Amino acid sequence: QVQLVESGGGLVQPGGSLRLSCAASGFAFSTYTMSWYRQAPGKERELVATITSAGGVTNYANSMKGRFTISRDNAKNTVYLQMNSLKPEDTAVYYCNAEKVSVLRTYRYWGQGTQVTVSS
Repeated sequence: QVQLVESGGGLVQPGGSLRLSCAASGFAFSTYTMSWYRQAPGKERELVATITSAGGVTNYANSMKGRFTISRDNAKNTVYLQMNSLKPEDTAVYYCNAEKVSVLRTYRYWGQGTQVTVSS
């Protein structure tokens, strides 16, 4: 059974930091590109950051560059999102995503999400 379980969300003051974790099981984690998405109330889900299967390449949405860092530990089947200098507009539910494209199909899995609230 495929599972992606996010943790580490919570309430933080503006300028603070949080580290999100996503523990994966039930699939070959090290062969998947991993991403973090977020969805704020009334808004569409948006891509936050992506890391390739071996961790060699990362990409970020422009508004997160320099503040967020995505990383992964393939030995622990876990992907992380370090979020610094948080702003109220970073408030959202953050979702972990796993994806692998093969010749026949795309494999895509989602976690249940973890709430991040940035407020004083």
